[in-house]
Amino acid sequence: MKNRRSLFPLVLVLLVAPAIYGSQDKENLPALVKRVKPSVVAIATYDANGEPLMTGSGFFLRPGQVVTNLHVVRGAVKAEIKTLDGKGKVFPVNGTLALDEEGDLALLNIDMPLERSRTTELASELPDEGEPIFVIGNPLKLEGSVSDGIVSAVREVPNSYRIIQITAPISHGNSGSPVFNLKGQVLGVVTIKVTNGQNINLAIAAARVAQLTAGKLQPLSELSTKSKGDVAESLYRSGLDSLWLGNYDNAVGYFENAANKNPKRAEAWVQVGYCKVKQGKNQEAIRAYLQALQLKPTDAEIHNKLGDAYYYAGRLREAIESYTEAAHLRPDWAETFYNLAIAYSESGNPSMAATQAQKLQKLDPKLYEKYLRETM
Repeated sequence: MKNRRSLFPLVLVLLVAPAIYGSQDKENLPALVKRVKPSVVAIATYDANGEPLMTGSGFFLRPGQVVTNLHVVRGAVKAEIKTLDGKGKVFPVNGTLALDEEGDLALLNIDMPLERSRTTELASELPDEGEPIFVIGNPLKLEGSVSDGIVSAVREVPNSYRIIQITAPISHGNSGSPVFNLKGQVLGVVTIKVTNGQNINLAIAAARVAQLTAGKLQPLSELSTKSKGDVAESLYRSGLDSLWLGNYDNAVGYFENAANKNPKRAEAWVQVGYCKVKQGKNQEAIRAYLQALQLKPTDAEIHNKLGDAYYYAGRLREAIESYTEAAHLRPDWAETFYNLAIAYSESGNPSMAATQAQKLQKLDPKLYEKYLRETM
């Protein structure tokens, strides 16, 4: 009875705390939106004759630098942003400072007083499934619209990025909108909307945005003159669209065709291998990854993915060899040590598993906790 009585207050606190926490989040959301909204902008693009092309959204990554989707500004000769603070003000876009074709991202240089621009904080960790989020953007030219929802899934896409699926309503004009967590950090950038009975709204994770480094200023007109007739690139892009949605059967067909059209593109072979693993065709995946390694023999991610294919094929010794090479090439990459710890554990070598787990703990405590849960 003594033990039961002493636990009762703790149980009561645990039951009440989530309700209080949720109430505080909900209560603080208007203040949070008010704080981060000035960092968001509406974007309008125009052709050579000054005719409107499309609208989109973006946000200040650094003073005078705005992130948006590449497809928002591709084909435009002129673009401008409108801030969402006060009555808002329009500023011209000078051009692009960085492009990420595969991630559909562009870093724009804005002609404006630096004191009028804002900065945003990028989230350093991926969100959890079910985590509340909100989006601020320019849907259907309704500037500064706010929508909320949750994270419904986080999907991996090879080449070091993740796609976040959200339930927040998205419309035309939301492309480039920031997805915020309840700390006011940017989790990702809205990049695609698919309607097929229900809306599937996707954002590319913030880690990819963090890789945008300002370089030489290029005018928007250079984007419009780039060739759109590259069949291999078109096939690869279609494969990514399917991959982002988790449709591996469709995606692998596009990637295989892209690899056949341009067999020297390692990324296409990597995507083929990844889709083959998802289909359970591990031997075919191994062949695809080995093809990719012939083109990029020192790519840590390809070695890591090859290790996954060997692992799922039950070839643990070769999996460990591939993971070890990945760890040698990128000793700061926690995922490789997680994979090594799992592989050593399943191969019956607890001592080496513990050694790799210790390295994992130093690099990523959260992933280390996952390892412990899975091996208890």
